[in-house]
Amino acid sequence: MTFFLVSLVSMLVVLGFLVLVHEFGHFAVAKACGVRVEVFSIGFGKRLFGFRLGDTDYRLSVLPLGGYVKMAGEFGGDGTVPLSGASVLGDGQSAENLNAKPRWQRILIACAGPAANFLLALVLMTLVYMGHNVVPDFLSQPAVIDYVLPGSPAATAGLKPGDRIVKFDGVENPTWQQTYIHAVLNLNRVAPMVVERNGVRTDIALPLHAPADPDNFTLQDVGFTAVEQHSPLKVAVVEPGMPGAKAGLSAGDEIVAIDGHPMHALASMILFLQQDDGRPVSMSILRNGQPMTLQITPEKMAGPDGSAYKIGFGTDAPPSHIERLSLPSAFVHSVHDNIKGSTLILEVLHRIVTNRMSVRTLSGPVGIARETGHIVALPGWAPLMSETATISLNLGILNLLPIPILDGGVILFLLIESVMRRDLNEKFKERVYQMAFVFLILMTVFALVNDLSKIPSIARLKL
Repeated sequence: MTFFLVSLVSMLVVLGFLVLVHEFGHFAVAKACGVRVEVFSIGFGKRLFGFRLGDTDYRLSVLPLGGYVKMAGEFGGDGTVPLSGASVLGDGQSAENLNAKPRWQRILIACAGPAANFLLALVLMTLVYMGHNVVPDFLSQPAVIDYVLPGSPAATAGLKPGDRIVKFDGVENPTWQQTYIHAVLNLNRVAPMVVERNGVRTDIALPLHAPADPDNFTLQDVGFTAVEQHSPLKVAVVEPGMPGAKAGLSAGDEIVAIDGHPMHALASMILFLQQDDGRPVSMSILRNGQPMTLQITPEKMAGPDGSAYKIGFGTDAPPSHIERLSLPSAFVHSVHDNIKGSTLILEVLHRIVTNRMSVRTLSGPVGIARETGHIVALPGWAPLMSETATISLNLGILNLLPIPILDGGVILFLLIESVMRRDLNEKFKERVYQMAFVFLILMTVFALVNDLSKIPSIARLKL
């Protein structure tokens, strides 16, 4: 099966499953509140096939990118737009009508879909940590420093590449994991440490300044990185149109050094590139065992963590092993990951709205298809479960945005009506929903064009 078909099928399966979970959230709470559900559809548009059970028509529709629950008292067929007023209560079953229910129940019904996506992400990541928790080997190995950024707090304190940390905050011969934990415990303080260099031990006082968001603290913030592997970094993917691709960097290349500095971690390269305002660098690589040198000029680009100089490639993950966590530990890790993921999504949206990050960084259906196509090719279920959890989290958050037609827009209208103690004008709501529908169609078209422009063969056509 070609990559195109694998990507298409995997995307439809993943999105179909997530839509099923999302709509089941609406469905279950609506039923619990006594609302009659007329249609439960995976997909939009014309009905392909299905079955009727009780009052509900369970169907698969022709357009698979979405789905809806149609309740008594809603118009359209998207399952999100409630009518107001007495005109919807004349079917003889007003007690089962959505608009006959108290607004707090309707808010619960609207919240239930995103809540189901959040719950799914939490469950999936808990299962991943219980069954396939990938832990990089270097975290449990001696703490050897790979690179120190000139002028950084680490450099000023006296750290140098190749130093081995033999004592950190009272811990003898710490691993990198212990070093990181004790660094976090000493944020905004000076941490005492001892390093061994050429057989000689040296005392170091390392100031650990906390970033704006302490949850995002890394050792790079104070200017040094860990040796993550002893073999050269292997390029896994090169982004089209980026400096690396322009210079001839290819997937499979092994990076030996940059400007003569051996690099044993991708984080080291990223830190190195930030020091000279994008000057050209010389990258020593091995291609099929043959040494080569590439001249590359990094470009400054916006990202979720701010602007940074980049070359535009990813490397294979460092050597790792599998840890299986207990249920309580796996659940805690899952909660932490989902909170961090939610914060990142909101930060990305905020940066896009404030024009500090390009809207071209967003992905639509084609981007999701390409990603799932790559993911399903990886061994085991863990990568696909992790990716599904990430998409589910995104789906839940995006549906809570205060945009009419989306769940967040429905919730916003209901909250406004609760404060006003009366329904908003029906004609006004219809016009707002129509404008919102057009806006979402335009955003979908933009996302499709944006996704297509990222495909190398299409990008060369300069769409």
